[in-house]
Amino acid sequence: MENSFKYNRLRKEDAVLLLVDHQTGLISLVQDFSPNEFKNNVLAVAACGKYFGLPTILTTSFEDGPNGPLVPELKEIFPTAPYIARPGQINAWDNEDFINAIKKTGKKQLIIAGVVTEVCVAFPALSAIEAGFEVFVVTDASGTFNNVTRDGAWLRMQDAGVQLINWFGMACELHRDWRNDIEGLGNLLSNYIPNYRNLINSYLSHQNTK
Repeated sequence: MENSFKYNRLRKEDAVLLLVDHQTGLISLVQDFSPNEFKNNVLAVAACGKYFGLPTILTTSFEDGPNGPLVPELKEIFPTAPYIARPGQINAWDNEDFINAIKKTGKKQLIIAGVVTEVCVAFPALSAIEAGFEVFVVTDASGTFNNVTRDGAWLRMQDAGVQLINWFGMACELHRDWRNDIEGLGNLLSNYIPNYRNLINSYLSHQNTK
């Protein structure tokens, strides 16, 4: 029986990272992760973007309203990244500057994380699929009100062809091979998964005894 499945992997040469509406007001709505866990995951995704040299685009919606400004850590990590402060469009894809910033990168794979999952993530993800992009949504760096609304959004996106991935899977799929940079990836993972530090310390100790 012929298998028609095609494994479309993330490729660091062809991916752009979109961080959508991680704003100080909106982030308070996230209840499917604890505050510390969610912040850790968002910063881990940002760290992956920086480590792999991914073009990164930051966007916010209606900053002057209750949504609030972008969380400051992201601006600090990407001080020169395109920053699209949308005046009111709920779907980032409805903003011409946002679309132009994506097209300018020349990349065809979009990695999206944002708040909230069923709106700020799902809407541009579905729009990008319609426009012919490959879309990967980072599930644990996207948050919402509860598991019911989150799971519904995941199903809606999956049905359209969006690939769901967590930040750890994202990092490993982009890296491909430990031999590309053992300590670099190891340190990145250790910074956001405390228990992973044990693996790296064990490896480094072994290396030092050779």
